Amino acid sequence: MGRIDFDEALKLYDAEFFDLGEKADRVRKQLHGKKTYFNINRHINPTNVCKDICKFCAYSASRKNPNQYTMSHDEILQVVDEIDKKGAKEVHIVSAHNPNTGLEWYLEIFKKIKDAYPHIHIKALTAAEVNFLAKEYNKSYDEILDLMIENGVDSMPGGGAEIFDEKVRDYICKGKVSSDEWFEIHRKWHERGKKSNVTMLFGHVENRAHRVDHMMRIRNLQDETGGFNCFIPLVYQMENNYLNVKEPITANEILRTFAISRLVLDNVPNLKAYWVTSTVNLALVAQEFGANDLDGTIQKESINSAAGAKSANGIELDEFVGLIKDSGFTPVERDSLYNELKVW
Repeated sequence: MGRIDFDEALKLYDAEFFDLGEKADRVRKQLHGKKTYFNINRHINPTNVCKDICKFCAYSASRKNPNQYTMSHDEILQVVDEIDKKGAKEVHIVSAHNPNTGLEWYLEIFKKIKDAYPHIHIKALTAAEVNFLAKEYNKSYDEILDLMIENGVDSMPGGGAEIFDEKVRDYICKGKVSSDEWFEIHRKWHERGKKSNVTMLFGHVENRAHRVDHMMRIRNLQDETGGFNCFIPLVYQMENNYLNVKEPITANEILRTFAISRLVLDNVPNLKAYWVTSTVNLALVAQEFGANDLDGTIQKESINSAAGAKSANGIELDEFVGLIKDSGFTPVERDSLYNELKVW
């Protein structure tokens, strides 16, 4: 069978639901068998003060949220110390576009974490943050990326991708990193021999064609660089933001999108059902629709929980492992680059 093209991918949305799931499950089994990956990680969102105004965001303190905060380096290091004691292998640092903290503030905390905890993988700064810092401090993307690496950043998360269609971007996140800029940043990161993830925010004002276009663009860059570890479809959260979407996306549509992405992205090895945005129950079902990764224990999460996700305090490790086992899959703890650490 040849590669799925745009029109074929769009038609898959009208395929019989369980047939579509079965096709995606076949690909998942070929790649990963019954393994479901997770990692022991912690999300740190150091500041919610943001220069940009994205209509879908409930986290930024510049709009509905009057409770501004910026963590000190000592506070961040205290969190890292706590998670290190709990066996965390990754710290995931993503926050707002704060014009007050300074580039050095970011670089210094990365270096402090890496110096004190060299065994902890630092996944940090979305392409949107890289773009913001480059413009704010009059530096090139190359300069920012090199500084990140010099100061201990190991890989990049996939945030800021939202939907790549520029008309949709113009409506939901005007002024933020453009799709071309997002891809340029990740291409440069991959050229440095580094890995990253890629997300897609769906279930808001975009349509199915926009989602398929998003997947096709990812596939094209992956053909060039091979640098994407994982694709993460993020389900839009409806509360406390300015998009005013009236009806939530259905579970059926979410699972179809997972299955189609598994079939289209034949060159991206992992598909993550990020339980924070999809709910734990639906993420477990997504394992039957192509997903082979459920992210991790997280321990604390501020961005999606501000918009209604039930993710503020993460999930305990034993519960996480039990949920995967009970759904008929094999829990495999991984590191941030998908090396297997322990089969539970």
